[in-house]
Amino acid sequence: MSESLTTEQLKEIAGTFGTPVYVYHAEHINGQYKKLTAAFARTDTRFFYACKALTNINVLRHIKSIGCQVDCSSVNEVKLALLAGFEPEHVLYTSNGIHFSEIEEAIGLGVNINIDSLSNLQKFGARFGHSYPVGVRLRPGIMAGGNLKISTGHDKSKFGIPIDQLDKILTLVNEYDLLVRTLHIHTGSDIQDLDIFVKGIEVLFDIIPKFRDLSSIDLGGGFKVSYKEGDVETDIGLLAKKVREAFSDHPNPNGKPLQVWFEPGKFLLSAAGYLVSEVNVLKETNTTTFAGLNTGFNHLLRPMFYDAYHRIENISNPFGPVKPYTITGNICETDTFAWDRMVNEIREGDLLVFYNAGAYGFEMSSNFNSRVKPAEVLVKDGKAQLIRKREEFEDLLRNQIL
Repeated sequence: MSESLTTEQLKEIAGTFGTPVYVYHAEHINGQYKKLTAAFARTDTRFFYACKALTNINVLRHIKSIGCQVDCSSVNEVKLALLAGFEPEHVLYTSNGIHFSEIEEAIGLGVNINIDSLSNLQKFGARFGHSYPVGVRLRPGIMAGGNLKISTGHDKSKFGIPIDQLDKILTLVNEYDLLVRTLHIHTGSDIQDLDIFVKGIEVLFDIIPKFRDLSSIDLGGGFKVSYKEGDVETDIGLLAKKVREAFSDHPNPNGKPLQVWFEPGKFLLSAAGYLVSEVNVLKETNTTTFAGLNTGFNHLLRPMFYDAYHRIENISNPFGPVKPYTITGNICETDTFAWDRMVNEIREGDLLVFYNAGAYGFEMSSNFNSRVKPAEVLVKDGKAQLIRKREEFEDLLRNQIL
C-alpha cells in the first residue's frame, strides 16, 4: 500500500469531515519506522517516539502497535502513553525546568527517567538514592540544526547539565550512590551533518568510564526530513554505519555492551500528516494576491515560529496556471504561511493542502481569537477514521466560571 495519500483521498476526507482538517497516514509512519529498524538491525537499539510531536491517543496506540516505544516531555504525556497501552518500561520521561514533584510522580508510574539539572538530580538522590535507576541529560556544547530555535546542545541552551559540570554530577553520584543507567544528549533538530551524532558519541565516550552502572546511551533525535524538492532526509543507513563504527572503535571500558537509544519524532510523523484548508477570500493589491484561508497560526504555527517551509498545493485546481500568491490565515495577527508562493491558480472555495503537517502541527495549536481547533483523521488500511472531533463554541467555555 502506498505511503502517501492521494489528492482524491484528501478531497474526500475534506468533504466528509469538513475543513480545516488534519489527516495522518498510518502506513507512512510504518514505513519510516521500518527504515530505522532495518538500518540499525546490527546494533542493539531502542527507538522511543518523541510524542511531543503529536499526542493523539489513537496515534500513540498505532505507534505502540508497530513496536516503537515512546519518549515523553511531561508527566501528562507519560499518562497518555500509559493510557494508550505502553508498558512503563517502554516509556521514557525527559523533561526540563520542572518541579521535582513531577519527577516523583513519573517515578511513581514506574517509567524510565532522565534528569537534566543538578538541582533535581540532588533532590532525586536525597529522595531515592540507589533504589531507582536514573538517566542524566548532558549538554554537550555542540551546535546542530543551524537554528537556535531547534538546536538544543549549544552552550546557550537551557537543556541538559553542561558537560563542564561533570565533576558536580559525579559528586552527587558518589554522595547518594546513584544508579545511573543512561547518559543522554540531544543536540537539536533537522541535523544534516551525521558527524554531529559521531561528535556526541565521542564526547560521551570520554565520560562513560566514570559511570559504572551504565547500560544505555541516548543520542536523542533530530533526524532531517524532506520538506521541498531538493531536500533530503537523514541517511539512516549511513548514520547506523557511523554509530556502529563509533561504538566499535570505543569499546565500553566497563566491559558491558551499551544499548543505543534514539528519540525520533518528526522523522516518524512529519510527512505522514496533511492539513487541508479552504480558501475563504482572495484579495488583490498592487504588490500581491492574498489567498486567505479558513485556518491560521492557531492551527499551524511552525511557519511563523520556526520560519518552517511547508509545501502547499491547490488540490481543487491542480492543472490551473501557476501564479504567485501570498497565503495567509484568518487570524487577527500576521499569520503568513508563504510569501509569493507559486501555486496553481487559486479560487475562492478551493482546497489547499499543507504537506509535512504531522509533527508539531495540531500539537501546537491554540484557541487564539476564540477560534476552535480542527478535526483529526487517521487513514489506516485505506479507511479514514475520525480520531478527534472538531471543537465547537461550547468547548471555548469549558473550565470558565460563568
